[in-house]
Amino acid sequence: MANFLFKLLRDSPPTHVFEVSEAGIAMAVLNGAPHVAWQPLDAGLISVSPVKDNIQNPDLVLERIRTLVPENGGRKRRMALVLPDYCARVAVLDFDSFPTGKEEQEQLIRFRMKKSVPFDMDSAIASYYAQPKKSDKIEVVVAVIAMEVLARYEAPFRQMLFHPGAVTTSGLAALNMVNPGGVTLVAKLSGHTLTVFVLDGSIVKLVRCMEMEAGSEEEIEAILHPTFAYIEDELHAKPSRLLTCGFGGAYQELTGHWEANWGVDVEPLRSRFGTPGSNDAGLLGYWEGVEN
Repeated sequence: MANFLFKLLRDSPPTHVFEVSEAGIAMAVLNGAPHVAWQPLDAGLISVSPVKDNIQNPDLVLERIRTLVPENGGRKRRMALVLPDYCARVAVLDFDSFPTGKEEQEQLIRFRMKKSVPFDMDSAIASYYAQPKKSDKIEVVVAVIAMEVLARYEAPFRQMLFHPGAVTTSGLAALNMVNPGGVTLVAKLSGHTLTVFVLDGSIVKLVRCMEMEAGSEEEIEAILHPTFAYIEDELHAKPSRLLTCGFGGAYQELTGHWEANWGVDVEPLRSRFGTPGSNDAGLLGYWEGVEN
């Protein structure tokens, strides 16, 4: 799990990238002539949760993967797996000092995360990234996921003889599409889950991932409004832009409303490989990182 964050496999990139969501499975083939494919999933086939099995029917999920990509004559292939944001927990922890030894670092990370995750940290996979220091604090991006949840996502791909050499979440991978500059707020909508990042240049300052009842404008604004307040109170600044992803047809109407209310430029997140949507932003972001 050394690549659970946005560290990419530079020396031996995967041949395929898959992003799994409740709506379907997106796939990009990176070797040869690159192309993207999509396989929708029946409602309820995947139910995203950080605490229970997300795959409700593994056989049907395996069947959909076979529809996307044929068998490879018994030969193993490398892949990157992009998971739904809500099945994991991502946070930014700050430390006055951070140990140099890996074992001590992980023990400290697990201790700090133990009370803030809804699953047992003793049986969780944890990965972290100490960001370049810009203040008197050391800020570490941490991603954790229940081991059983991850294993269930990987299982059908392993049956197809894929090796998930890199695993990340959709939101973290999507950050590869953000060109650093000033204070940036990123809002990514997928189904009824809103993932929010606050970046100061390229430094991640805050991560929030909230499950909403209906995904309404009111619910979205109830999450974004205190995030703007956090930026003003903690960073003593105003965001230079709000980057949005996955808002679909409502984007144009929301853009004008938010620009007027919050005095911020609202722009869609963009990729060189297509416009990211609610179910493929992580895939396109990962691809962007591989190509850079």
